[in-house]
Amino acid sequence: MDKITMKTPLVEMDGDEMTRIIWQMIKDDLLLPFIDLKTEYYDLGLKKRDETNDQITLDAAEATKKYGVAVKCATITPNAARVEEYNLKAMYKSPNGTIRAALDGTVFRAPILVKGIEPYVRTWKKPIIMARHAYGDVYKNTEYRVEGPGKAELVFTDASGRESRELIHQFTGAGIIQGMHNTDASIEGFARSCFNYALDQKMDLWFSTKDTISKIYDGNFKEIFQNLYDTEYKEAFEKAGLEYFYTLIDDAVARVMRSEGGFLWALKNYDGDVMSDMMATSFGSLAMMTSVLVSPDGIYEYEAAHGTVQRHYYKHLEGEKTSTNSVATIFAWTGALRKRGELDEIPALVRFADLLEEATLETIESGKMTGDLAIITTLDHVEKMETEEFILAIRSCLEKKLGA
Repeated sequence: MDKITMKTPLVEMDGDEMTRIIWQMIKDDLLLPFIDLKTEYYDLGLKKRDETNDQITLDAAEATKKYGVAVKCATITPNAARVEEYNLKAMYKSPNGTIRAALDGTVFRAPILVKGIEPYVRTWKKPIIMARHAYGDVYKNTEYRVEGPGKAELVFTDASGRESRELIHQFTGAGIIQGMHNTDASIEGFARSCFNYALDQKMDLWFSTKDTISKIYDGNFKEIFQNLYDTEYKEAFEKAGLEYFYTLIDDAVARVMRSEGGFLWALKNYDGDVMSDMMATSFGSLAMMTSVLVSPDGIYEYEAAHGTVQRHYYKHLEGEKTSTNSVATIFAWTGALRKRGELDEIPALVRFADLLEEATLETIESGKMTGDLAIITTLDHVEKMETEEFILAIRSCLEKKLGA
């Protein structure tokens, strides 16, 4: 069969460790044989970020703004141990956080449901989609190490030069300080994205923070959401038979665990990070969750919701066989290809993305899967497959669907 031709490039952001290995396998085995793949490539591997002082991450974000659709591999956010391991010049911030801040969008994460992989929470019958604010909080924080006694203050200098001060803490010894921020404009964009997505998906919208403790910071999120709902979205929600409500995050967690699913759960940046990992695991595996960043300007960045699978990478380096789940990374590519096909009006590209997803799920449902799924599946006669062996099994199914 002739390869599918693309018009506009995808922004391709390569990553780290085992997911980088999988990234190339997916391209070689599932994409390049069938698509004349056009991408603008950015290597966001930790070494290249260090070489460029993280400029390459900013360049990738700007390219995403230019082309409108990006696909990203999982990347390392270095801690002190990683700085030493990779001999880095600095402890760089999360590349995901940097890109999210540049695009100022909302991250929507949804579980990939497949027969034979049942949720750990027995009440869940429908997907729970996570909406994660993509700006600010700890991902744009400022940190300071206090070496001894002294006074820490929060200082704001307005445009006229006038200062306002609030005491943070009177230190009697060593300690630490962290400063976070957000903006009303970003919070409002987040809220609009959530309300619009809920209406589009015909799902109830839940929003939760901890405004009883963080009365100003979290309280501002709560107030902006409520004002927007009351003034702009209430009528549309009621007409669609949908509900919006706010509740404290601890109450929301309890409600989520007792629910049947089938709703959109909106959370602040870090809360969404943690809870989406919990949700992915509860639905079966961290490697079975999609993630897409949607900006207010209609820019899309697709990625897997999990990390770089460090443990498997070290095994790979030692020549050991691995059985690493590639499903979420495959779905990052299919999401980006589908959106590119929709925007450029290339039905064949949209169809290819659909068929690749179908082939992936049918391969699992046939009993062929990676080790993380093999130990939790309810299917009988399961074949645990090595990393590329699983990808090649998907290719075999895909070729039948394509008639190749």
